[in-house]
Amino acid sequence: MKTKDKKSIIILTVLALILITSFLFIGVNSVNFKYALYRRIPKIYAMILTGAAIGFSSLIFQTVTNNRILTPSILGIDSLYVLLQTTIVFLLGSSSAIISNGNINFIITIVSMLLFSSLIYKFIFKKGSKNIFTLLLVGVVCGTLFESLTTFMQVLIDPVEFQVVQDKMQASFNNINTDLLFVSSIVIILCIGYVYDYLKILDVMSLGRDEAINLGVDYDKMVKKMLIVVVLLTSVATALVGPITFLGLLVVNIARQVISSYKHNTLGIGTILISIVALIGGQLFVEQVMNFGVSVSVIINFIGGIYFIYLVMKERNR
Repeated sequence: MKTKDKKSIIILTVLALILITSFLFIGVNSVNFKYALYRRIPKIYAMILTGAAIGFSSLIFQTVTNNRILTPSILGIDSLYVLLQTTIVFLLGSSSAIISNGNINFIITIVSMLLFSSLIYKFIFKKGSKNIFTLLLVGVVCGTLFESLTTFMQVLIDPVEFQVVQDKMQASFNNINTDLLFVSSIVIILCIGYVYDYLKILDVMSLGRDEAINLGVDYDKMVKKMLIVVVLLTSVATALVGPITFLGLLVVNIARQVISSYKHNTLGIGTILISIVALIGGQLFVEQVMNFGVSVSVIINFIGGIYFIYLVMKERNR
C-alpha cells in the first residue's frame, strides 16, 4: 500500500471513529446513559453493516460491468423490495404478520430477491449467452415494471395503509430489528470473506474483458460468481434498513478519488470507511440538525443524484 493511501485510510478511520463516538455520546448524561447506549449501539452496528455491504457490492459491480456510474440498484433489486412491501400491504393489510414481524418480512424479502435474481441469471446466461449488458438491460426493464406496479397499487391503497408503505420505501435506522443484525452480520462477513480470495483477479478484471481473458482469467465464470455475491450483499442491506439508491455510487467514486491505488483490497477498505462516514455523518445531521425532519436516505440520494449528474456530464465531455 502506498504511503499516500495509508494516510488516507488512517484519516478515514479516525474520522469514522470520531463520528461513531459523537453519535454514541452526544446528549448523554448519567440519567439516560444506559438507555441511550441501548438505543444507539444497534443503530451504529446497522450503519456499519449497511455501509460495508452496499459499498463493497457497488465496488465489485462496477468492476464487473467496467462502468463507474452503475450500481447494483440497476438490477431492479431496490424496486423489487418496494414492490414486495406494497403488494403485502395491498393484499393483506399493514396489520399482517409479514409486515409487523420483522423476522418474517426479512426472510421473505431475501428469498424473493434471490429467486428473482436467479431467474434473471438463468434466463440471460442460458444457452451460452454471456452478455452482461443484456442482464443490465433486463434489470432496468424489470425495475421500471416494478415501479409501475408499485405506483398502481399505491394509488388504490388506503391512505393510512400507504403511510406504512411509505415508511418502508425509505431507509431508516431508527427502528432496527436487533434480531436481524446477527444473521445479517454472518451473511455479509461470509460474502466479503469469499470475495477476498478473488481480489487480485478483480484487479485484473478492472482492465477490461479482453485484457483479463488474455491474462488467463475465466472472465464469464468470475462475473457469475461476483454477481451472486453482489445480489446477496445488496439484498441483505436493503432488507435490513431499506433502499439507499445512490450510496454505492457516491462512496465508490469518492474512494477512487481519495485512494490512488487500483488494487481492490485498498479500494475496498476505503469504500467501506467512506460508507460508514457517510451514513453515520448523515444520521447525525438528521438527528441533531434536522430533528428527524427527513430520513438519511433522502439526504444521501439527493447528494448522490447531483454527483451522478456530475459524473455523466464529466464522461460526456471527455
